[in-house]
Amino acid sequence: MNKHIMGLLLVGLLLPACQEEVREEGTVAATAQRFDWRMVTTWPVGFPVFQEGAERFAADVGQMSNSRLKIRVYAAGELVPALQVFDAVAQGTVEMGHGSAYYWAGKIPAAQFFSSVPFGMDAAGMRDWLHSGGLELWRKLYLPFRVRPLSIGNTGMQMGGWFNRPVESLEDIQGLRMRIPGLGGKVLEMAGGNPVLLAGGEIYMALERGVIDATEWVGPFHDQRLGLQRVAKYYYYPGWHERGTELELLISMAAWESLPADLQRIVERAAAATRAWSLAEIDKQNRIALQELRQQSRISIRAFPPEVLQKLYDYTRQALQAEAAADAQFAEVYRSYEAFRAGQQDWRVVTRLALPAGP
Repeated sequence: MNKHIMGLLLVGLLLPACQEEVREEGTVAATAQRFDWRMVTTWPVGFPVFQEGAERFAADVGQMSNSRLKIRVYAAGELVPALQVFDAVAQGTVEMGHGSAYYWAGKIPAAQFFSSVPFGMDAAGMRDWLHSGGLELWRKLYLPFRVRPLSIGNTGMQMGGWFNRPVESLEDIQGLRMRIPGLGGKVLEMAGGNPVLLAGGEIYMALERGVIDATEWVGPFHDQRLGLQRVAKYYYYPGWHERGTELELLISMAAWESLPADLQRIVERAAAATRAWSLAEIDKQNRIALQELRQQSRISIRAFPPEVLQKLYDYTRQALQAEAAADAQFAEVYRSYEAFRAGQQDWRVVTRLALPAGP
């Protein structure tokens, strides 16, 4: 055989092996690369379930990645103020943030759908909607800010809040200064109240000093830990404004794109696991805390009057329609949200809601 031809055959046989060796070396190099990230949150130091969830997530990522991705978690105020978490991630000051999307409503009104909508979907509905197209809309919404969102928790159904005077009719909301964020605040304003946006660490003192007349926070477990039962007497349910509030993981797009694919997958899986854990944990703790609060004679646990809830529902429809008319992004997300909610409700009617109440 011609020597030249033999030489070409040998090159043809050896080239794939050489390429495989290069790929393996590249994979080893990528695997060996390590990342040290910082996460800032909107939650107070040691805040159970929420801040705890952020720290569990960071620990899980560190363990699953064999310490290739280490995340140091900072509570609200330790590195940036609570309500500046989104900006810190968008500007690349930190790689990650942890909060809830309605805190950025002034910047991105449509973000509120990825947190909580009054009289909206519960935790299961939010999970299913995100799985069925909602997550893509969420990412599209944050793309101009170079931020990638993921669901990392859910509070479940919340309580209606603590009040220093009873709410027996809509007239009792007139002039009421209440800490309440997002669309719930807009609805309260339409009902004649004065919504106030405060970070969690500021609520107790504001209610104690009379800066606000009422506050919503989360549910019995977190409210009791914050000590709200010591500074207000009337505890109302249901949480019409937050039926299943999502917690979000914010990731700088530049930081995300720097990760190899396996670390990206670890982050996604750890976030999903944290969401499942947080919802189960908060339901468990709320059940216990509610019974403890019922034993305190100075506290009056009450349901909102039906006529008050009906008016708040009517105002919610008006608020959503007005926002959609003024903001094309809001309208796009609203259509997706409502279409999914309607289909979900139809399914619920013939399944869970068709069963008689349990014993």
